[in-house]
Amino acid sequence: MTLDTPASPFEAIRQETPDGAEYWSARELARLLDYGDYRNFGRVLDKARIACANSGHAPADHFVDTNEMVTIGSGAQRRVADVQLSRYACYLVIQNADPSKEIVALGQTYFAVQTRRAEHADELAGLTEAQRRIYARYQLANHNEALATTARAAGVISPTDFGIFQNAGYRTLYNGESAGDIHRRKGLRPNQHILDHMGAEELGANLFRATQAEAKIRREEIQGREAANAAHATVGQEVRDTIGRLGGTMPEDLPTPAQSIQDLERAERKRRAQGPQLGMFDTEDVPTDD
Repeated sequence: MTLDTPASPFEAIRQETPDGAEYWSARELARLLDYGDYRNFGRVLDKARIACANSGHAPADHFVDTNEMVTIGSGAQRRVADVQLSRYACYLVIQNADPSKEIVALGQTYFAVQTRRAEHADELAGLTEAQRRIYARYQLANHNEALATTARAAGVISPTDFGIFQNAGYRTLYNGESAGDIHRRKGLRPNQHILDHMGAEELGANLFRATQAEAKIRREEIQGREAANAAHATVGQEVRDTIGRLGGTMPEDLPTPAQSIQDLERAERKRRAQGPQLGMFDTEDVPTDD
């Protein structure tokens, strides 16, 4: 069970406001954390609010006091106080809860992972186009390796077979273009690789193709070269159709960047040499994996 699936008890009680903002009810969280008396949980909330303020955040942005109408035993309703907690607030609450409880330990892991993911998303949102290209290229290199491993297990063995398999995905995503066709259209030299000459948007489309093709073949336990090729082609077409439904630009119509990934890497290394920077690019040259 992964920590971010609906099977997580903490994800199961996550709610959303009408405008789509996520929150957790303090009362529901208290019950999940096995606090029989909500007044005892109130002390945990107080500590979490103080920690929030001490960290430089406004508690009112993460702890929203509300009043809810609940039905009591006689069928009548009464108003009870509750607090809508942000994900960060939940993280602070969990850190101040009773650590002897097993569910608290699980919650500490869950909210620590989820909070870091949210921070990471914020970091990515602040990246330049060049940095997004480098990051996406590394992600695609890793997922292409996973796709190759899964395809090999399905029966795609020889280099020729793998080339056909890769083109099955490219052709449906790129309106009939193979990797060679893409290479020629971009005007690349023989030793240049198409993935190193894609913008962040084009890399993102191919990243989606690679991850979903690998997942489909593995999930459906697909066996045989033809079946694997068909699965990859299906995923490529689905990604293309999704781009069309969203009103996006088809990958073959996206511009080829003037600088390659290697050019950007050299510039990024010079930039990092001038002082501490984000650590996501601290790695060797991007592997070639057309």
